[in-house]
Amino acid sequence: MTDLDGLDGFTIEVPSWAYGNSGTRFKVFTRPGGPRNPYEKLSDAAQVNRLTGLADRVSLHIPWDLVDDWSDLKAHADKLGVRIGAINSNVFQDDDYRLGSLCNPDPAIRRKAIDHHKQCLDVMRQTGSTDLKIWLPDGLNYAGQDSLRGRQERLAESLREIYDASDDDHRILLEYKFFEPYFYATDIPDWGTSLLHCLALGERATVVLDTGHHAPGTNIEFIVMQLLRQGRLGAFDFNSRYYADDDLIVGSADPFQLFRIMSEIVAVGAHRPESGVNFMLDQCHNIEEKIPGQIRSVLNVEAALAKALLVDQEAIAAAQRAGDVLGAHQVLMDAFETDVRSALADRREARGLPRDPVKAFQASGYAETAAAQRVGGTQASWGA
Repeated sequence: MTDLDGLDGFTIEVPSWAYGNSGTRFKVFTRPGGPRNPYEKLSDAAQVNRLTGLADRVSLHIPWDLVDDWSDLKAHADKLGVRIGAINSNVFQDDDYRLGSLCNPDPAIRRKAIDHHKQCLDVMRQTGSTDLKIWLPDGLNYAGQDSLRGRQERLAESLREIYDASDDDHRILLEYKFFEPYFYATDIPDWGTSLLHCLALGERATVVLDTGHHAPGTNIEFIVMQLLRQGRLGAFDFNSRYYADDDLIVGSADPFQLFRIMSEIVAVGAHRPESGVNFMLDQCHNIEEKIPGQIRSVLNVEAALAKALLVDQEAIAAAQRAGDVLGAHQVLMDAFETDVRSALADRREARGLPRDPVKAFQASGYAETAAAQRVGGTQASWGA
């Protein structure tokens, strides 16, 4: 097996909301030791980085993670060996946004949504974050409910004001989702719509691709390739799903798809930090333990990247030029079918990390200590 030097510098951002209580659309499940505030969320996230060496950034969600003193939270993160990553806005849990936020026909509600994003920009300035991630729940359930064109015009105007209010070192990461919570028309349903708005805004506006935000059968690696061609893949949200936005552990449902995606990324060197692509998890676990679920997720991405690095680029290119269909496919399959687990465990050990981070966490006693200490107060939940 070739060496895995290509893994050097590769890291994955984890979400603060992955550690609080969550559940299905019918019930939020509680678990002993759940974090009660952003400080405890960061402490949980730091365990993933401590054991894997792969997760040195933590995404925050506003207003879920609001604190009185951002410099104090930043100092807390620094002490834990992590830093604040992307700041995520929230315009999907307020009664005013029932008919939309940045696309709402009411200018007062649009103003409220724009001002919320400006608040997120202020959080970025105080925490050192450079990425504002926007996912809109905006859409329609009925034909004729609102003007499709009018909503796009309002969206463009709203995004322009947010973009112009951002700093020169800030990026706007614009996410898309083909349905939900509305079903007739979603205002940013696909990568093309997101890309069009980003191109209109400027170079600091880029697309967020979430693996759960596509119709079944969509060739996600094709979208990855196109966005990389345009230099507009700003961030990549990893999860896994069977039908839609299931938020399962990345690579659990279709590890071959994850490998194919990572192969497109490796082919142009976009896994390297200098590419500007922010690799992130967007998973809110329901039945699995929170911290082990995040550990398993970052290890799955690492394994897929390691296999993608093993693709013999010269051999596959030669087979493609020769029209050798099966030969080219076999080069890809040879890399995918390589067992990289021992090599990655050796690499972790050489870096002073545990060979098996999940077992190391379970043996650490951290979960038991958290359950004993985090008594009283209100546990943080998805959406709180």
